[in-house]
Amino acid sequence: MRELISNLKEKILSEIKDSDKNTLEEIRIKYLGKKGEFTSILRNMANVSKEERPKIGELINQTKTEIENKINDKIEFFNKKELEKRIKQETIDVTINKKFIDMGHRHPLNQTMEELENFFISMGFSIIDGPEIETVENNFDKLNSPMDHPSREMSDTFYIDKDLLLRTHTSPVQIRTMLSTKPPIKMVSAGRTFRFDEVDDTHSPMFHQIEGLVVDENINMSNLIETLNTFIKEFFGEDMQTRYRPHYFPFTEPSAEVDVSCFNCKGKGCKVCNGTGWSMELLGCGMVHPNVLEACGIDSKKYSGFAFGMGIDRITMVKHKINNIRLLYDNDKRFLEQF
Repeated sequence: MRELISNLKEKILSEIKDSDKNTLEEIRIKYLGKKGEFTSILRNMANVSKEERPKIGELINQTKTEIENKINDKIEFFNKKELEKRIKQETIDVTINKKFIDMGHRHPLNQTMEELENFFISMGFSIIDGPEIETVENNFDKLNSPMDHPSREMSDTFYIDKDLLLRTHTSPVQIRTMLSTKPPIKMVSAGRTFRFDEVDDTHSPMFHQIEGLVVDENINMSNLIETLNTFIKEFFGEDMQTRYRPHYFPFTEPSAEVDVSCFNCKGKGCKVCNGTGWSMELLGCGMVHPNVLEACGIDSKKYSGFAFGMGIDRITMVKHKINNIRLLYDNDKRFLEQF
């Protein structure tokens, strides 16, 4: 029996020595598995004398352990070789000349958004953020939007279900602020908004807005005009002129749209502004409608307020003299490198 075990051990060790990684597991099953040759030897233990059985059993266990260790050592050897090969292939040359790495630039939209937020912070405004997925109540109902207003149609708004939508403006953040904060309130909120707009030189279905809100006692239209004129002259230059035109927004009364003088000719008239001297409409504004204040639990007889909203994309275009909004979304490095 001892000779049988010894011969089998030598045979197995020889096979392990000449094997590759794929056949090592086959060797393990062939000799050490439930139907392996060592299992067959155990069946012959009945022919061994009682005195020899413990010694033979111990010899079998030692031999199996030795073979198991040899197989594991060989597998570890192969794994180490594979790791060394992979490390060699994946070696990073830390001495590479970094001067040839072509780095990107900050996007002009992000630059403009940060500049706007920093400017309004300097005027005492707080920066408030809000979700892009909004409720119909916050986006339309509490903003005094009539049930038959065109902006509620599916042709204008991206609905998720009957109660949720992708916000069409950042005004819902004003609602959330008035619902959670008692006056005085002085805040701005910037972010992405979504509408079913056809893509052209000045429109996109996804664009960026910044909205401002001031609510306190004795707030009037002159406070609004002074705030916006200060912003426009500080942001675009002292020579920039403004024009306020009456307009209609459900959530403000009275309401106005603000034009700025042409960034190309500074109001003299040119091809860019079709000889009018005025650039595109820059922002909308007005006094907060009493219905909006009351819907948010604010006494409209005691408090008044003004609100304004503007497209960050359009401000970026005016500031940097960009004539096509598509350029802001093309990710063309030739365009971005200019900023």
